[in-house]
Amino acid sequence: MENIPNPINIQNFTTENGALYHSLPLGFTVAGLPLDSAPIVLVNHALTGNAQVTGENGWWNDLIGEGKTIDTNRYTVLAFNVPGNGTDSFIIEKYQDFATRDIARIFLKGLEILDIDQVHTIIGGSVGGGVAWEMLALEPNITQNLIPIATDWKSTDWMIANCFLQEQILNNSSKPIEDARIHAMLCYRSPESFKEKFQRTVNENLSIFNIESWLAHHGDKLQKRYQLASYKLMNQLLKTIDITRNSADFETLISKTNAAIHIIGINSDLFFTARENKETYEELKKFKENVFYSEIDSVHGHDAFLIEYKQLDHLLADIFKAETIAK
Repeated sequence: MENIPNPINIQNFTTENGALYHSLPLGFTVAGLPLDSAPIVLVNHALTGNAQVTGENGWWNDLIGEGKTIDTNRYTVLAFNVPGNGTDSFIIEKYQDFATRDIARIFLKGLEILDIDQVHTIIGGSVGGGVAWEMLALEPNITQNLIPIATDWKSTDWMIANCFLQEQILNNSSKPIEDARIHAMLCYRSPESFKEKFQRTVNENLSIFNIESWLAHHGDKLQKRYQLASYKLMNQLLKTIDITRNSADFETLISKTNAAIHIIGINSDLFFTARENKETYEELKKFKENVFYSEIDSVHGHDAFLIEYKQLDHLLADIFKAETIAK
C-alpha cells in the first residue's frame, strides 16, 4: 500500500486532565502489505518525527522497507501522527492539557477504529517508545512484542529537568524554536560525539567554532519546518511519560501482559540512560520471563537510534527475520 497519510477523526476525547476535545484528527500511514493480510508493526515517532516512517521522506528508511529489517514484503507497517505534531494544520495550543498516556489512548482508539485487536510489534524510540509503554500498560494484550528504544516507562528527574528548561526557552526566548533546538542537541548527542565530529575546528568564514555553526544550523533548520505549538506539545509528552501515574505500580501493570519486551538502550545516551534501562530490565526479570535487554554501542548518544542502523538491524533480527512469522 502507498505510504500516504489517512485521516481518522477521534470524537469527544477527554484528556486525563479533564480537557474535552470534540474532534481530534489522527493521521496515519500504512506501508507494506495491506491491513488484515500480514503481521502488523506499529511504529511510534519521536519528538520531531511523524507517520512517514518509510518511502521518499521516511525518517526510518534504513530500518523499514523492502528487504530491510522490518521488511515491507512481509509486514504491514502502520504509524500514527501525534495529533498536533505539525504534520497537518491542526494545532494544540493548550499543550498542558495532554500527557503521554493521552496519546497512547488516542493511538489505541485508532487501532480500534481500524478493527485491529492485536499487532505483532509496537516499536518506538524516545518519546515514541514512551507512548508504546503507555499503550501496553493500558491494553496488555495489544501486542506480541514491545520494543522500546532509547526510552523508558517513566520520565526521570533528569528528563523532567531538561524538559522544564526546554519549556522555559520555548515560552520566553525571542527565537524559541532555534534556541530550544540548540539546547536539545546537547542532550541528543554526547561530548564524545562532538569531539569526534568537530575536534575544536573553526569555521574561518564565520570566525566561530564549527560546533557553534552546526548548532545554529540545526536550530535554523528546525525553525523552518516546525511549529512552536507542536514543539511545546511534544516536549510536554516527553516530560509526562509514567505508566504508574494515577494507576497501579509497575509490576502490577506489566504482570498483566504476555508480550515479549525487548528493551534497547544506548551506552552513551544522556537522556534515557543505559543505567536506567538496565534497572527497568532487572525489575522486569523479577516477575517476567520473556524480557530482553540489548544495547547499542555508540559515541553518538541518544540520537544513535536514528544513526546506528547496522547495530539495530542485528539486535532486531531475531524478532523480524524469523523463518516463520505467526500472523
